[in-house]
Amino acid sequence: MEFQSVNKLIERSFRENWEREALSNYQGATLCYKDIAKRIRMLHISFEKSGVKRGDKVALCSRNQANWGVCFLATLTYGAVPVPILHEFKPDNIHYLVNHSEARILFVDENIWENLSETEMPGLEIIVQINTFSFIYTRNLELKKIKDSLGEIFEQMYPEGFGPDDISYHEDKAEELALINYTSGTSGFSKGVMLPYRSLWANLHSARTQAEPQMNCESEIVAMLPCAHMYGMMFEFLHSMIIGAHVHFLTRIPSPKLILKAFSEIHPDIIIAVPLIIEKVYKLQIKPIIDRNKMFMRIPILDQYVGKKIRNGMIEAFGGRFEEVILGGAPFNPEVEEFLHKIHFPYTAGYGMTECGPLVTYCKWWKARKGACGTPIDGCELRIDSSNPHKIPGEIQIKGDNVFTGYYKNPDATRKAFTEDGWFRTGDMGIIDEDGFLFLRGRLKCMILGPSGQNIYPEELEAIINNVTYVVSSLVIEDKGGLTALVYPDHHQGELDGMNREQLEERIAGGLPEINKLLPNYAQIRRIEFMPEDFERTPKRSIKRYLYQRN
Repeated sequence: MEFQSVNKLIERSFRENWEREALSNYQGATLCYKDIAKRIRMLHISFEKSGVKRGDKVALCSRNQANWGVCFLATLTYGAVPVPILHEFKPDNIHYLVNHSEARILFVDENIWENLSETEMPGLEIIVQINTFSFIYTRNLELKKIKDSLGEIFEQMYPEGFGPDDISYHEDKAEELALINYTSGTSGFSKGVMLPYRSLWANLHSARTQAEPQMNCESEIVAMLPCAHMYGMMFEFLHSMIIGAHVHFLTRIPSPKLILKAFSEIHPDIIIAVPLIIEKVYKLQIKPIIDRNKMFMRIPILDQYVGKKIRNGMIEAFGGRFEEVILGGAPFNPEVEEFLHKIHFPYTAGYGMTECGPLVTYCKWWKARKGACGTPIDGCELRIDSSNPHKIPGEIQIKGDNVFTGYYKNPDATRKAFTEDGWFRTGDMGIIDEDGFLFLRGRLKCMILGPSGQNIYPEELEAIINNVTYVVSSLVIEDKGGLTALVYPDHHQGELDGMNREQLEERIAGGLPEINKLLPNYAQIRRIEFMPEDFERTPKRSIKRYLYQRN
């Protein structure tokens, strides 16, 4: 797998797809590839005039929108280092990450800027409002004059117009730092993951040859994951730009209703999602149908008929044109997976981490195995730190072109992240079967030691609890030597069904004996405790577990 310059692939795509639509804000403006190329060139001129050098850091903090894509591509193709910051981070955290990354420029969404302050980020030289490209702050007033005359400068440089032959982007090398992406995991402190261009290339190569080879310049994509997160950035955005596809950004919170509406209008060719989105659709729209047809679903022929009808309805609801739904970012609920597998719905679950840019394992939906996350992508090796990797869970460890070089300004964390022989320690537990399929068993840090030394993976228990009627989400924690389930109930649905808060909680708590029947003796839930509001989550919608631990 020979490395190719990522920026030169972007350059070639822009030339070949000059007149095609590239980035749209859903129900808003659309930019063609030529429009983006012109904006990129204007930003490159601004960088040059501002003294920005190759390798300088440029932070971006915004919700998904077309101008985020413009600014990211402009930074990358200039040879500077983009630092995407999740817009859902708290203001103090954003201030810290901008300072920690040593960013010289910040592109920021106007709504986010309302809660930020330039005095808290003294290293910044320029702050740009990403929605309009207007200056919010500049340390040097001369730079503002340059910004105001940028249109005139551009016209003087290209008196006959700006065309495909006028673009020339920085030619990157495999080990060169491409970007810094701060983790938003469940274990607390954010770390700056340094991803080299070879990591981006390895992921793009996998997308083009393994995951999405059928996609091309006529493909349509609905981008609903945060672009500041590697999963959404790589497979909804960057890969699409490489092949000349058209990306539609959902610029608002992606509720199931909004997502399905967008699918019905855009008819995407591939769907990239986290399991929670599919699980919500299942719980709200499919499970009630199953419950109403339980009698018929005991009869094989009628069961197949109902399953086929639901499958066809789901495919139509998801736009009707997609090849498969690719799920990643979090474990998949076993009940939902069992049903989708049974009706032959075209989905597949992969596995990845920010530190791997992000993809580690994947396979096409018709090859996928229930409960598995696929097999390692090209150029990636995987091993299980266990005496019997096929049966006894151990830590998943990775080596390959996709693996990061370390954590920015954190040599101690970098050292701890790798084994003595150079394998990346993921902190995830799993087993691998004889054919190389990976089966996750939970986070190493989350694992609870049972009373007789048994390994208890709380995610497996939570999957069972989450299937209980009126449970929105749950978290199993160790509590005074036993297991407590923290549960956030569906108060709205309870009210619709005539129950007040106390009655709803009594009903869920009354189901504890039935829950425990499905669990091994060493993993029995001792009690249920109800949460007044939903758990605090990462942008991937994973619960921030560290906030709720008691031991």
